[in-house]
Amino acid sequence: MCVSHVDLGHNCDVSSLRSLRLRPRLGLGVLAGFLVAIPLTLLALSVRAGWDPVGDVDRGVADGLHGVVAHESWAVAALKVIAIAFHPWVFRSAVLVLVLVLLSRRAYRLAWWAAITMTAGSVLGFVLKLVVARARPSFDTPTATAPGFSFPSGHALNSAVAVLVFLLVILPSLPGTSARVAAWVVGGLIVFITGFDRVALGVHYVTDVLAGWLVAAALVAATAAAFETWRRDAGRRPHDPIEGVDPAEAGRLR
Repeated sequence: MCVSHVDLGHNCDVSSLRSLRLRPRLGLGVLAGFLVAIPLTLLALSVRAGWDPVGDVDRGVADGLHGVVAHESWAVAALKVIAIAFHPWVFRSAVLVLVLVLLSRRAYRLAWWAAITMTAGSVLGFVLKLVVARARPSFDTPTATAPGFSFPSGHALNSAVAVLVFLLVILPSLPGTSARVAAWVVGGLIVFITGFDRVALGVHYVTDVLAGWLVAAALVAATAAAFETWRRDAGRRPHDPIEGVDPAEAGRLR
């Protein structure tokens, strides 16, 4: 079937316009993540401060883990190694590498989504720390110290955002259901170990870590939803975002 040059130019213009629409939609997704995460974390903090059972659990877990870890030098050393290995900048750097790989494979849409989502997660965590301004746990003999405020945990938030970004990018390129389940399990373990490490070292409460995970989930869900609405507007086949953000572009990673 023959297509005129005019039609081709029109198609290219429409395609370019639709591609440009992705960026503002991702921006709206980030804004939605902010709007959901801020009241979520403030609500969690108010519950912790005003409801004794939650505060008791927070302090009880912190004191219990500190009592065990503080007397085991090998445990403290191992936890500090984990803290370095799973530092927020390690996850940010990993996502940066992923973005560069996506760009090299011309998966531009996925690269935009991954970069914006990870950047927004880091900024959101910083803003929420300033808004809530919660002091970190304190002990007579601390096993570790950390700068800044406590709520939410930056390690927990950034690890969860990065893991979710990786999973939603690479899932469509994995061979079979078993590989995808294994990826979710490994990702979940990384996120859990990162959060547990912060509480065991005595630099965060349990609610700090839980808030970090919830904020990360809210943000990624918001940007993934924004991406999916763009895909449908561009005429692409609807799919469940939990199976991967963009299966068509993820195929270029194989």
